[in-house]
Amino acid sequence: MQTRTVVVGSRRVCVALACALVAGALASGPTLAGAASSRVVAPTPLHSFVSNGRVAWRGVGRPVNGQRAVYVTSLAMPDGPARFAGIAWMNTHLLAARLYSGSLSPGGVSWHYSAPITSAAARTLVAAFNGGFLMKDSHGGYLSEGRLVAPLRAGAASLVIYANGMATVGQWGRDVTMSRSVVAVRQNLTLLVDHGRPVPGLRANDVLTWGMSLHQVINDWRSGLGVTASGDLVYVAGPLNIIDLAHTLVRAGAIRAMVLDMNPLWTVFATYSPATPRALAAPSNGTTLLASMYQTPARFFEPTYSRDFVTMSAR
Repeated sequence: MQTRTVVVGSRRVCVALACALVAGALASGPTLAGAASSRVVAPTPLHSFVSNGRVAWRGVGRPVNGQRAVYVTSLAMPDGPARFAGIAWMNTHLLAARLYSGSLSPGGVSWHYSAPITSAAARTLVAAFNGGFLMKDSHGGYLSEGRLVAPLRAGAASLVIYANGMATVGQWGRDVTMSRSVVAVRQNLTLLVDHGRPVPGLRANDVLTWGMSLHQVINDWRSGLGVTASGDLVYVAGPLNIIDLAHTLVRAGAIRAMVLDMNPLWTVFATYSPATPRALAAPSNGTTLLASMYQTPARFFEPTYSRDFVTMSAR
């Protein structure tokens, strides 16, 4: 059994890596098998919740190798056109994920990857989105940059990022486990979508189990992240109850999905479209997933931003 040294607070401990349990492809994480140009890079239109029609996607953000790596759309909720869910589809063969950490979430200082996004990182930045709950509310762990801020919990919903920039969502200990190629794990509650279906027992008026709503608002701003059967990521956000969020993630193609942060102050997804492929991403060329999002594309460039978030950059 091999070990890796990680930092927990100010102490160094050895975390066992059961490499024998992650043989083959899992030992090195998801691969970039096949040329990205040979893959279908545009998702199929989605079925509407409110009609028999389909809803088209549109490509946004910086092109990668001449192709769009992010597509977005929105769906009106079943109870009428007043509420919309914004949906983003991210091609993981064209984009590399990275977890950024903050002094408030997960806590600690001297993170190498922390707000604001640097000019060097802005040169390839395509999209960025919010992370999860504060650690005291996440019921899970956090690993990044070799630092184990909180222990990784078996059964927790987990965003896992590998050394090659690939990322996936799964249940820790079943779908995803520790290996030499894992560079970041962000856990938050348990899976919201599993085996391509919302998990049992969801209640639309539940404002506690899946995150506390400000002022007990049922259709508060919520966000979630899922992985499709082809390994791409889908992000959903909007003024949604937990059932809306789960069903929208499924409709977007998620086979597994997890809850991310919620409430208007923290829910944000932005894409960046600089004038040329290698120009710097900046708030001025950023666009939020939904125009009604409280936060702006400037969020990730603010030196005072103290929460964790994820970037998706051109490979």
